[in-house]
Amino acid sequence: MSERTGAKATLRYARISPRKVKIVLDLIRNKPALTALGILKNTPKAASEILIKLLNSAIANAENNFGLSADNLYVSEAYANEGPTLKRIRPRAQGRAFRIRKRTSHITLAVSEKQ
Repeated sequence: MSERTGAKATLRYARISPRKVKIVLDLIRNKPALTALGILKNTPKAASEILIKLLNSAIANAENNFGLSADNLYVSEAYANEGPTLKRIRPRAQGRAFRIRKRTSHITLAVSEKQ
């Protein structure tokens, strides 16, 4: 077996603000992977749906690529960085235009095996 005892999954250009994602990531950081899935399924935030898919992907990567058991995994790394911002214009009164910033995120989840 390799010296690396974990796997990761990355989602880039997610159409959700990193600030919203970080709130949910703080709930699952350093928790067992299956417990983290349960927390995400019961968290009423937009980011939790995205993170469920990402965590499932990280668990599948650990099982298929590194031969690890899902029961022994925990969320070792979880962070969301800012991606590119889509800039849009909203018409306002008296011919003015206000800028709307549609933010994107690069989200990374890593799972590792307990020592």
